[in-house]
Amino acid sequence: MSQENSEYKLTVGLEIHAELATKSKMWCGCKNDPDEVRPNVNICPVCMAHPGTLPVINKEAVRQVLRMGTAAGGTLALDFTEFDRKNYFYPDIPKGYQLSQYKYPLVSGGEIHGVKLTRIHLEEDTGTSVHDRGDYSLVNYNRAGVPLMELVTEPVIHSAKQASEFAKELQLLLQYLGAGEANLEKGEMRVEANISVSKTETFGTKVEVKNLNSFKAVEKAIEYEMNRHIALLEKGESIVQETRGWDENKGATFSQRKKENAHDYRYFPDPDLPKLKLGLLPEFAEDMLKQSLPELPWQKRDRFVNTYKLNPQHAEFFVSDVKACDYFDAITHKLDKPELIQLASNYVAVDLAGLSKKPEFKQFPTADQIASLVQLISENKVSSRGAKDILNLMALGDTNAPEAIAESNGWILKNDPEALKNTLKEVITANPQSVADYKAGKLPALQFLVGQGMKATKGSAGPDVVKAVILELLA
Repeated sequence: MSQENSEYKLTVGLEIHAELATKSKMWCGCKNDPDEVRPNVNICPVCMAHPGTLPVINKEAVRQVLRMGTAAGGTLALDFTEFDRKNYFYPDIPKGYQLSQYKYPLVSGGEIHGVKLTRIHLEEDTGTSVHDRGDYSLVNYNRAGVPLMELVTEPVIHSAKQASEFAKELQLLLQYLGAGEANLEKGEMRVEANISVSKTETFGTKVEVKNLNSFKAVEKAIEYEMNRHIALLEKGESIVQETRGWDENKGATFSQRKKENAHDYRYFPDPDLPKLKLGLLPEFAEDMLKQSLPELPWQKRDRFVNTYKLNPQHAEFFVSDVKACDYFDAITHKLDKPELIQLASNYVAVDLAGLSKKPEFKQFPTADQIASLVQLISENKVSSRGAKDILNLMALGDTNAPEAIAESNGWILKNDPEALKNTLKEVITANPQSVADYKAGKLPALQFLVGQGMKATKGSAGPDVVKAVILELLA
């Protein structure tokens, strides 16, 4: 049973954790390195919570969350904020509690991709438990204490697709801000979905599905839970408020534990960390934070579609990959007309993207090479076929200017009618039947002659010029 053909309303709120790409951990000087494979090398007495140690707040992590809040249009806690102890035991939490934020988060409110936010706050990540060695587990504390941003949305999402699209946009925003790679497969970004189903405007019983590590899993888990809730309600059974996991192989959720409430964590302000009045620091002034923001994903999307008039699919192709977007932007800066930028978009998003998937692909042409190629096409110096051939050679490693490549391969169009007449006279002489058919009123015969003319000139003349010369000779 799907949401579309039922009378039930799906409501989803997301909690998304993302590791921040700072040089050091949240409370100490240990290296923040998500790619470290050796266990327990990036640790120290502070992040291992040895007695007598004191944490020190990572200023850059605070700055990154404030920039995120600024981009989302949220209210920044510049007057007062603090860190709290979230008390719960698990072997990969060295302290026996997690340093987080409860009552006074760094950011309140805001909106991303049409979804209203409740809060964005800063906390520390846990270590990782390893269960692949037999009948016991090991703990790797390299990740313990890594700065972790948590973003909580309002319960305003009403489809699985909307939830995954929001998560994708958040990942993009983190990457554009340089706050983190947010790679789901590596656990740098984890999505949790709070799901309820109801026939009325009031919310149904909420179930949380934790640690969804792909956008596809976000959609599948929400759809599965929606259908599970509806099936239970149809049978007159009640929904249990609980935390569930997602089994990718089975395509199903499974019960993990009863859902905790805030009072279960016994939050209280951490006595080892100072209360913060961030507004006293000049670099955290709102105007300074706004000036530090790059062009954001939705702003780029708007510029590409509404200013440059790009195909929306091409615009999304560029915006969805920071490196591809930077590459295309470098090209646009060398072109002065929207129609040239549109032409560049076609060659990069279609032709070059296709070439890059081939095993013989060597390199992306420079922005100068692409811009020069577009100029050659617009000035009718090379044909579209010649342009593709030039692009292919550049992708294979040719570092010469496109015009030099065209000249060395005879791909510069010869558009001087007088220079073409002798060649095209031979085409007409060699095809008397087509000439007779054309003179008898059969127009397709003219197109055949033009094609033969293009073949005879080896693509070195534009079809319009070939046609004009042939018509002149036939007359």
